[in-house]
Amino acid sequence: MLATFFRAKRGARAVVGLVAAVIGCQIAAVSGFAAESGLLHLRCVNAVGGANWPVVVDLDHNQVDSRPATISDSQIKWQDDKGGIYELERATGKLQLRGASTTGGYFLHYECHPE
Repeated sequence: MLATFFRAKRGARAVVGLVAAVIGCQIAAVSGFAAESGLLHLRCVNAVGGANWPVVVDLDHNQVDSRPATISDSQIKWQDDKGGIYELERATGKLQLRGASTTGGYFLHYECHPE
């Protein structure tokens, strides 16, 4: 959108592109979700009840908190010992827990942020 304001200037597109690239790199560095290898240290918080806990994602070994995980560019999925299924959206940091129970199950929602 900013480029439409600068069409009259020859070098303006290059400047806008450079600024966008710098901002994009800063967002990726701050968010922590854009990393392709290594460890992600996250803090996941339930906005309603305030419950929170640390989550460590090992991108090199496809693990979350030492449990096997399916890791893609958009999502990270894993399961806990009680059969709960966790799905983390990498772009937003939204985490959903699907828990099984004798009454039909439940969903819990969390927001995860880099520590």
